[in-house]
Amino acid sequence: TGDISVLKIISTLGLAFILTACATSTPYQQATGDRGFGFSDQRIEQNRFRITFRGNSSTPRETVENSILYRAAELTVQEGFDYFVIIENDTEARTTFSTTGSPAFVGGSRFGRGGFRRPFFRRGYAFPYYAYGFGWGGGSGFNSYTREITRYSAVAFVAMFEGEKPLDDVNAFDGREVISNLQDIVLGLPAEQ
Repeated sequence: TGDISVLKIISTLGLAFILTACATSTPYQQATGDRGFGFSDQRIEQNRFRITFRGNSSTPRETVENSILYRAAELTVQEGFDYFVIIENDTEARTTFSTTGSPAFVGGSRFGRGGFRRPFFRRGYAFPYYAYGFGWGGGSGFNSYTREITRYSAVAFVAMFEGEKPLDDVNAFDGREVISNLQDIVLGLPAEQ
């Protein structure tokens, strides 16, 4: 039983290390590759862009949406415009479930059947896919941990214009004002005074 306790402690520490390593939110950066995390944009017309931001599993929805607004404002100023209008936008949540585990000592002397196995359906055990925590292996020598992973992606189609933004259009944003108000949140920089 002492060997089992030591192995459980080692398994728990290893899982904690893995979760800590993955607990960094996607920084505001240009995405690399087709499936990279961060922002990407595509010019559609001279003053129209499609902007996307993909976050990893540690990036909250609010961060993804703030980042896409910030990128729209950044592009507006870079392209020589004053304000942008959001024509269409959408945020999508993609949820998956990940199960990890490790073989444990059985009878204090040897490992159970090794490798990662599906811990949910075994003879005499029928656990739901959202099973959570250690020990769901039902004494079969397998400690498992299942967690929900949600990744947010946002897309926005924006049009950019010169001059004062129309006050009656709730989808119109002043580029410089958005940058000033969101740079602390998105980039971690103090707001301009």
